[in-house]
Amino acid sequence: MLLSCFQDDFLEAGCDEAGRGCLAGPVFAAAVILPKGFILEGLNDSKQLSHEQRDMLRPIIEREALAWAVASCDHEEIDRINILNASFLAMHRAIKKLHTPPEYLVIDGNRFKAYPQIPHSCIIKGDGKYLNIAAASILAKTHRDEFMSNLHIEYPEYGWQKNKGYPTIAHRKAVIEIGLSPFHRKTFTVSAPQLDLFSNNA
Repeated sequence: MLLSCFQDDFLEAGCDEAGRGCLAGPVFAAAVILPKGFILEGLNDSKQLSHEQRDMLRPIIEREALAWAVASCDHEEIDRINILNASFLAMHRAIKKLHTPPEYLVIDGNRFKAYPQIPHSCIIKGDGKYLNIAAASILAKTHRDEFMSNLHIEYPEYGWQKNKGYPTIAHRKAVIEIGLSPFHRKTFTVSAPQLDLFSNNA
């Protein structure tokens, strides 16, 4: 069972990102402050939930949270400063947008660039341990999925409505055959899909 927060002494925001491993599109991050004692059945790491479950939980989180915010870094920023720094920057932007300033931050993962004047802790697999990080993971994921689904309308050949920019075999094959879209990350390597098929069957 997930705990509501990491510590009880300070007003805490959970932070997580979505889209780090994608070939295209922005990286999204969310910051969420939940009420003390918050309980929401089914709330878990977004990767453990179906698309339908995430979409069902999102409006509840946005309605019940004391504060929440979502921000992003686009593909050009990712190419310029690298995906790790872009993930940190997206989190900083989300934290800055919170209408209630947090006093403590919990970050999913093992690294973070400190936000000015707010202490933090990095929690490996934190989205499966604390509800505020799980809530942030759901908001980051659903907002990014929505962005990529809208982008799919303009660039249907890459299948973003299904793969959301992740390097599926079909997505990489489309890039190799068609070339990069204006929203692809140029610093990310697109390997030939058949190489992965060969290695997976070896």
